[in-house]
Amino acid sequence: MATLNAALARIVDLLLAPFRSGPPIAGLLLVSLATAVAMLLVFKRTSNQRRLEDVKRKIHAALFEIRLFNDDFRAIWRAQGEMLRHNLTYLRLSLAPMVWVIVPLTLLAAQLQFYYGYAPIGPGQPALLKVEVRSGSGEAISIDAPADLRLETPGIWFPGAREIIWRLRPAAEGRYDVRIKAGADVYDKTVQVGDGVVRRSPVRPERGLVNQVLYPSEPPVPADAPIGSIRIDYRETDVSVLGWQFNWMIWYLALSFVFAFALRKPLGVTI
Repeated sequence: MATLNAALARIVDLLLAPFRSGPPIAGLLLVSLATAVAMLLVFKRTSNQRRLEDVKRKIHAALFEIRLFNDDFRAIWRAQGEMLRHNLTYLRLSLAPMVWVIVPLTLLAAQLQFYYGYAPIGPGQPALLKVEVRSGSGEAISIDAPADLRLETPGIWFPGAREIIWRLRPAAEGRYDVRIKAGADVYDKTVQVGDGVVRRSPVRPERGLVNQVLYPSEPPVPADAPIGSIRIDYRETDVSVLGWQFNWMIWYLALSFVFAFALRKPLGVTI
């Protein structure tokens, strides 16, 4: 899973590289367009297009029947029953394409969260770095940070939570690697400082499939390590477009569906 996440991260990095200094919606437009085209092509190849077209005609016929015979309750009930049956058939025919696209979309959404889901840490703005300690005492854990990522406090050990916390204050923009030392072992954690559409990873997670799906930006901490997850407190944020602020996922899904409906006829796809 870590190898797959690393490969996907490189692809997304390359795809969004031209949009780092622009507004977030610019990159989302490109990703949404690519997603819509990919979904349409998968839908076309994995679905029974002739059956879907036939079922859609029957659904429309039932709607027209309801409009034409709106004073005949028996006809209306019969048409509604037919429409329900055809809608269930439509859902059944659409199930196979959805199975094909749901896993890639989930993996892509997990990657995009790190570009659009978190607010930047600016120069001079303090941030907390937290390390979960699995075994031993937090007093045995130390940190090595670059000069431009100044440590404002020593590590504060919370025995009840089994967590040690440092406060950092960056002096300049950039991507920094903090090194957490536990005895002879060293574990890196990235800290991204500054604006722009860049990868911000709040967690280097513990090993586990769910953790690696949700937090794919960095490799997991080894299972036999004396520490668990390593966190940096990025604040969650929304994407603003013309004064409208929504979670990036809402923009992404809305744009993807708009592009899909706009391109379905040029690509010859029945959805």
